Amino acid sequence: MEKTSCRGELAFLTHFWYDERFPECHTVTKAACSDREKLIQWGKKYGLKAEWIHDRHDFPHFDLLGSRQREILMKENLMEQLIKLEQRMERKGSNE
Repeated sequence: MEKTSCRGELAFLTHFWYDERFPECHTVTKAACSDREKLIQWGKKYGLKAEWIHDRHDFPHFDLLGSRQREILMKENLMEQLIKLEQRMERKGSNE
């Protein structure tokens, strides 16, 4: 993901995540691009504000979660990552 992002392309990474502020969310997708202006323009398509960008080193990104995460991943044709994580979470939950 970082190599793609560093080339100025939009890159996505979905992973397990927990934050007590969002107890209903168990995954987050980082939408990143080293070209901050490109990231801002992409975010505008989905109503994401530039001030929501996390400026971490050379890795600016939006954190997508909850229903917005699903909506954006569906529109970007990237649901496979999220579905795989959800299936793993369901299997893990049924083993407890």
